[in-house]
Amino acid sequence: MCARVSGGGPSPRLSAWIVAAMLAMIAIPAAITLHTVSAPGVLQVSSANPTPHGYTWSLLLFVVPIVVIAFWFLPAEGVDIPRRAFWWTIGILVPIGFGLDFFFAHCFFFFRNAGATLKIEAPALGAPVPVEEYIFYFAGFLCVLLLYVWLDEYWLAAYNVPDYAGESEKISRLFRFHPTSAIVGVALIVMAVVFKKLFSPSPDGFPGYFTVLVIGGFVPAVSFFPTARPFINWRAFSLTLFFVLLVSMLWEATLAVPYQWWGYRPEQMMGLSIGAWAGLPIEAVCVWIAVTYGTVIVFEVFKLWQASGKTAKRAFLGRK
Repeated sequence: MCARVSGGGPSPRLSAWIVAAMLAMIAIPAAITLHTVSAPGVLQVSSANPTPHGYTWSLLLFVVPIVVIAFWFLPAEGVDIPRRAFWWTIGILVPIGFGLDFFFAHCFFFFRNAGATLKIEAPALGAPVPVEEYIFYFAGFLCVLLLYVWLDEYWLAAYNVPDYAGESEKISRLFRFHPTSAIVGVALIVMAVVFKKLFSPSPDGFPGYFTVLVIGGFVPAVSFFPTARPFINWRAFSLTLFFVLLVSMLWEATLAVPYQWWGYRPEQMMGLSIGAWAGLPIEAVCVWIAVTYGTVIVFEVFKLWQASGKTAKRAFLGRK
């Protein structure tokens, strides 16, 4: 495939690699610099409740962008978003986020600072979780998707595909297996296991959280990436990704983990942590890469399905 399309811009394949390169050019020097911290400082907390309702108020980091985009940016410019595809995406992904909390929160996380929450317990397998957890997942997916939609449909609209209905007619079926994604996903899990068992300071257990993130992020890619790749607005995706990563690092590295709003169980982590950020596990960075990647692929696939006007069976599997 050519590296550039007829309009002079990079091809979808090259665009995907450019986004990966942009991420790497920040991540690699940041990792090297953070690794130089051989004796991380320790936060000394002198109060029994140092951040009253801190976790609760911090949800504004997602809620404010949601409100601004949904009730100002989009209406002000008259942007007509693909509503059915939008709500199909939220309807699929939010329950998955809830399921992560319900089934795995007791395995992966702990919540020691009850004063940072409303002290309202929500049901979860093994032990209840703060109600903020479920709001966190709902608002997180909604913020990621709204940001991408606004960027795609308005701020960076020059780089999207204008005729989904016409293009969808050329696609015989949406489901297309992507072996590269499957191989990369399996390789990442294997490397995580090897690292934990041979190089981690906590070799006991299994990197369960990283495994769940890889599966969650790569299942959409394994199933739909060849279909979605030409339709993803890669510039909008890259800006969404960097915005979400910036917010999440501010959230976790400076507030949530140091003040014990939530923490990570070492036996379920890979064992690769960032000492300068209160021992933040690398999974905390990976989660938002996986969420953004999976959300955009799912949205673009649903957008194509709705534009095609076909039944789900015919659109996804090519059967009448």
